[in-house]
Amino acid sequence: MRRSDLHGTSIEIERKNVGERRYITGFDGLRVMALLGVIFYHLMPFTVPGGYLGVPIFFAVSGYLITDIFIQEWDRTGKIKLGSFYIRRLRRLYPTLVMVLVTSTAYMTLFAQNLLSHIRNIIWTNLVFVYNWWLVNNGQSYFDRYNGESPFTHLWYLSVLAQYYFIWPLILIVLLKIFGERRVQASGILFSLSIISSMLMTILYHPDTVNRVYYGSDTRVAPFLIGAALAFIWPSTRLKKALNARTNLIANILGGILILVMGITFFTMPGTTATPYYGGIFIFSILAVLMIAIIAHPSFMWNRLLTNPVFKWLGSRSYGIYMYQLPVMIFYEQKVTNIAAHPVLNTLAPLVIILVISELSYRYIEIPLAKFDYRQTFALVKKIFDLKSNLQWRRYLAIPAVLVVLIALFGAVTSPEKVVQKTDGLQTKLAKNSKEADKKNKEALKKQKETSAAKTKQKKAKLTKQEKEIAKKYQLTDQEMKFAAVTPLTGVGDSVLEDTGADLQEIFPTAYMSSKVGRQVDEAPGIIAELKRQKTLSDNVLINLGTNGPISDKDVKAVEDAVGSKRHIFWVNVHVPTKTWEGSVNKTLDKATKQYKNLTVIDWFTPSKNQPGWFYGDYVHPNPDGSKQYATIVAKKIIKTLNK
Repeated sequence: MRRSDLHGTSIEIERKNVGERRYITGFDGLRVMALLGVIFYHLMPFTVPGGYLGVPIFFAVSGYLITDIFIQEWDRTGKIKLGSFYIRRLRRLYPTLVMVLVTSTAYMTLFAQNLLSHIRNIIWTNLVFVYNWWLVNNGQSYFDRYNGESPFTHLWYLSVLAQYYFIWPLILIVLLKIFGERRVQASGILFSLSIISSMLMTILYHPDTVNRVYYGSDTRVAPFLIGAALAFIWPSTRLKKALNARTNLIANILGGILILVMGITFFTMPGTTATPYYGGIFIFSILAVLMIAIIAHPSFMWNRLLTNPVFKWLGSRSYGIYMYQLPVMIFYEQKVTNIAAHPVLNTLAPLVIILVISELSYRYIEIPLAKFDYRQTFALVKKIFDLKSNLQWRRYLAIPAVLVVLIALFGAVTSPEKVVQKTDGLQTKLAKNSKEADKKNKEALKKQKETSAAKTKQKKAKLTKQEKEIAKKYQLTDQEMKFAAVTPLTGVGDSVLEDTGADLQEIFPTAYMSSKVGRQVDEAPGIIAELKRQKTLSDNVLINLGTNGPISDKDVKAVEDAVGSKRHIFWVNVHVPTKTWEGSVNKTLDKATKQYKNLTVIDWFTPSKNQPGWFYGDYVHPNPDGSKQYATIVAKKIIKTLNK
């Protein structure tokens, strides 16, 4: 007898030779590690920048377990019952998926209509498990946190997994028929295919089209295939219970090293760089599969170490926790806009909500519907309307359920394909600024050379009519405007700088701006080094980073080292009330000014704190009025500092 649940509960396996059963519960610990990585990536993307690597762990565990169970069935009966497997998988996946889609759509219809864009496409592609391919051409980047983030983006994983579930058994049968007992050869074929998948990821990767490799089933299959390859040569029911002490010691030490390296990688390999796609995810997948091999072995201690009531509880509910996490976080952030005021509370609150919802879903949706005989659906409906049936008060639960479904249907049917959002003006502005950036930067570099030779003359010259208009627009004096006209400036920043860069370049005509949506502070040293190499880094460097995650003393030092002590750094602090790291970023920058003489912090936070009219609907990016204020504050501080 066998029972399997690839997203939670322990795996019961009948040992072929001795008729003995054992439970591989240690996978709950590995699954919890993966789950925590993903959740904390969404909560604090810069604190755990590699949290997205939890998904390869899920794929690897699924690849091993499903293949291990199928091989046992093949060895025992000479066949694999595909029909019953597919039905079990649908029973397991569909109830929670439908619940997430319906309840989230109903909530958005009532309280967050700006998130309903493409809702019909999102629903049907998820129901037929091709959502990941829809995201390749229509979705936002998984790492874009300020571009109308969808509460469904994380469901790409479920579509990919379902595709593997339905395609893999067919391929496995072919492999078993061709190779028979030559399991090592079959394992080698699978590992070779995983290498090809990883190479495909590398070949197709481009920073501007990362969706193709991140969401593609073909580029993400490597961990699943490596896990499957392990099942051919490391079947759980044929592993010896007792091994010598030396072997146990080596394996247990190796397990500790693997857990440590995987944990460190969660904190050091952001998905916004090229490293993951140039072999990083592949190497991490190999580490995960090696850990799976150690956990699966009954002689090693890691199965016992990763087995405890807390891990078992979280592991059994991991599917629901993963599914509900992003809707809860996004809806919470929309309603609680001043998250930075209470960062600890506003980190714990959504976690508690997710756990409570997942527990209720597990008890009253996942388990009951996994066991429900759907042939009795019409009989159940009849019982609901039969006042004499034994349902009693429970029949009235159908009323709110039907209302939620009707609201969701109304939202899905009536919502336009592209919903006009509060931040649509921002997206238009960012797109326009990005398009014009290259042209303006070329002009800025040309003007740098011209004004460098005519600085003294320029300071004495009168303002042109255009310069007077610019000075008036940004509340600058004639002297300030003259000074700005001959002050070289290089800006490195994220979407806030991309939003405000055009205003700054009006004031500083020689300013060169390098900005990108979603840019993290750890990217800055490399960008600065490249600007140095191209000889486009001026004596004054403006940094606008910290919007997308906290920064550390180490990050500031890395930027300082890259810029050098002979240049002056102006670092704009952040106004990001919707995130927990606002306070820590600003404190880190204030502390750094005492350590580095060439570092000046420009205070954007204080004047903008109580000015909601300066921002778009995300409370982070300045609108046209806010951009003027931002440019004025930045310009006056730079001019005042350099005039000293």
